[in-house]
Amino acid sequence: MSATDTAFSPAVKAVQARKGSREIYAGMEMGDTIDDNLAAFIAARDSFYLASAGADGQPYIQHRGGPAGFLRVIDDRTLGFADLRGNRQFISTGNFTENPKAFIFLMDYAHRQRVKIWGRMRVVEDDPALIASLLPPAGKLRAEAAMLFTITAWDANCPAHIPQLFPAADVAAVLAARDARIAALEAELSARR
Repeated sequence: MSATDTAFSPAVKAVQARKGSREIYAGMEMGDTIDDNLAAFIAARDSFYLASAGADGQPYIQHRGGPAGFLRVIDDRTLGFADLRGNRQFISTGNFTENPKAFIFLMDYAHRQRVKIWGRMRVVEDDPALIASLLPPAGKLRAEAAMLFTITAWDANCPAHIPQLFPAADVAAVLAARDARIAALEAELSARR
C-alpha cells in the first residue's frame, strides 16, 4: 500500500470520482518519511492534535501542548513525545491498546500551514530512560509513558480557510517595542520644544 492509499481509501477514491476531483489526486504522492523540512516544521510546533479510535471505531481527538520541540523526531519514520500527567482519563492510551492507528494534525496558524500525519502509536510505560529522554527540559514535569508514533503517510496541504493567528507573547513583544519607540519619539519631541 502506498502512502497515498493510507488517506485515499477505496471509498474516498469513489467519492473523489463522483465529485470530479479523482483526476487531480490520482497522481498525488504523499511522504512516508521525515525530510528536513518536515523535521523543522515539527521542531517549531508547541502543540498538535492527536486522534485515536477505540476498537469500535469511535473517534477521539485531544490537544497536546508543550514547549516548541516537545514532539521529537526520533528517526526518519518515528516521532515521540512524553505522555505528561494530565486529567487521568486515559482515553487515547486506552484506545491505543485496542487500535494503534493514530493521526497527528500540526498547525502553524501564524504562517497558515498545516501538516497531517497518519500512523501507528505505541505506548511505552516500562522504559524510564526513554521516557526521561522525551521529557521537555522545562520544570518538574511528570511523564507516565513515552508515546512513539510510526509514520505511514504525511501531507502538507493548502492554507485555504486557515485563520491567521499569532501567539499572545509574540504580539505583546511587538506592541512593547512599538510603545517603547513611541515613548522615545515623544521624549525627543518634548526635548526639542
